[in-house]
Amino acid sequence: MPRAARKNAVPAPNERTRESFPPRIVRWQREHGRSNLPWQATRDAYRIWLSEIMLQQTQVSTVIPYFERFVARFPDARALADADEDAVMALWSGLGYYARARNLHRAAREVVDRFGGVFPKRFDDLVTLPGIGRSTASAIAAFASGEARPILDGNVRRVLARHAGVPGDPTSAAVQQALWSEAEARMAPVDVEAYTQGMMDLGATVCLPRRPLCLICPVNADCIARLEDRIDELPGRKVRTTTRRKRIAMLVVVARGEVLLEKRPPSGIWGGLWSLPEASADAKPEQALRADWGLEATRIEPLAPFEHAFTHYTLEVVPWRIEPRRTTRLAESRPAMWLPLTDLAGAALPSPVRKLLQNL
Repeated sequence: MPRAARKNAVPAPNERTRESFPPRIVRWQREHGRSNLPWQATRDAYRIWLSEIMLQQTQVSTVIPYFERFVARFPDARALADADEDAVMALWSGLGYYARARNLHRAAREVVDRFGGVFPKRFDDLVTLPGIGRSTASAIAAFASGEARPILDGNVRRVLARHAGVPGDPTSAAVQQALWSEAEARMAPVDVEAYTQGMMDLGATVCLPRRPLCLICPVNADCIARLEDRIDELPGRKVRTTTRRKRIAMLVVVARGEVLLEKRPPSGIWGGLWSLPEASADAKPEQALRADWGLEATRIEPLAPFEHAFTHYTLEVVPWRIEPRRTTRLAESRPAMWLPLTDLAGAALPSPVRKLLQNL
């Protein structure tokens, strides 16, 4: 049958399809879904919130050890609120997207100020906290209190775009609205936790970006993408932009077993973390060290350059190892410190900087 005819023969999701969708997801989740993750089997909104924030754009296997270390150090919102920012950022170091950690800290302090340290469970309260959007608030409310609200994270967007046949860039406003409409139409007031978890699990383990396991999907019978042979087309592709590149020099200034670190501004890449001093890639490192830090270099050695990819651009780093004529005084115009190389493990460093220093 010609492809156009197949498309015309498959109707858009109707009310009956949407009504039968949640029970199939719930049955599948209870039999095949994930149930032994460290943040499951609890209604503790604090722990559920931590997991939801950590899981944003990050794989479960990566999140688990970070989550376990975090709750061991900060078992509740008050403990997190009372913590020093450097301690929070140090535990988050390597997980990426550091604005999440800063918002996490801010939200914990608001919970203490506004909710007496008891993490809220209702959507209307959750969505007012820093770093918590509509989908995240819905997920926390579902798992903490059984509140029936739809979610739309990356995995769920893919499931709905395929099953409902929603074309277009899934990050565009129009497509987002269409997907929210489908999510709302399929939301059932019962078995909320199993359904919400099931949608996440289906996208993460079956409805994969490439080579999805359609034969074992619980909703494959009326999935438009499968019936119309459009699995590879849905969801639509994001509009690609040319990847920008930025080139900098990093000054690895080491003296007496300590390395010079500078605290980055609270916003921007690696915000709030401690990192190596930077300079123009074309600048002479000894001149940059003298001009910015008032230190005289006694030895300079080039290190292997590397790249680090961010969401919107790629950072090219040219590192220089420098041994200075050591002074205890540093420029007072910027927060800086000498960190013993033996203390790298407990420092709030970006992962590429930590790796660079560990390889010294």
